Amino acid sequence: MPAVKPFDLSVYVITDARLSRGRTNVEVVTEAMAGGATCIQLREKGLSTRDYFHLAEELRELTMEKGVTFIVNDHLDIALAVGADGVHLGQEDLPASVARRMIPPEMILGVTARNVHQAKQFQEAGATYLGVGAVYFTGTKNNTGSPIGLQGLAEICRSVKIPVVGVGGINLERAGPVIAAGASGVALVSAVASAPNIARAVEEIAHAVDQARLHQRSSNK
Repeated sequence: MPAVKPFDLSVYVITDARLSRGRTNVEVVTEAMAGGATCIQLREKGLSTRDYFHLAEELRELTMEKGVTFIVNDHLDIALAVGADGVHLGQEDLPASVARRMIPPEMILGVTARNVHQAKQFQEAGATYLGVGAVYFTGTKNNTGSPIGLQGLAEICRSVKIPVVGVGGINLERAGPVIAAGASGVALVSAVASAPNIARAVEEIAHAVDQARLHQRSSNK
């Protein structure tokens, strides 16, 4: 596995302007970081390449100022162009093995996995972490298939050595169980973008993640 930059996937916020109640991505990301987001992923469908690039530039600057990991979804070229910490690739994107050859050794490579076979395959291909799900039903993406549930998530976490982020339908009440299943972090879309108070929502979820980890450690003693 290549030596990548240190990163924290605990509270992984994914942008979605459709859900942000009229707030800009810059506003959402700024508030999310104020609440304790540890990783930001730019994911916006329907933007032109140029608009996506300019937005990525702006978010790269904001996240760098705060020391928060910045990931670009799908667009490997834009991730490289803006100096993002990493890129996240889905099932229909460039193969992980090809992307790993194209990016710097220190760059984070996230890949979406839905089962144990895929998880092992992408780990072997050079993925730095996996986005796994949908754990629960979600309306934010329509191509995730049936939810894998906490049991499916736990099976994948046990099958690989790289970090796993639970994705899909995760909110404050579900964050703790996702961590308890073995995930290194929780990916959040509507639970953050649609929250009336974004900073407070992220802060509460970050607390739930911390409490789940404390419980894990005490249970393992």
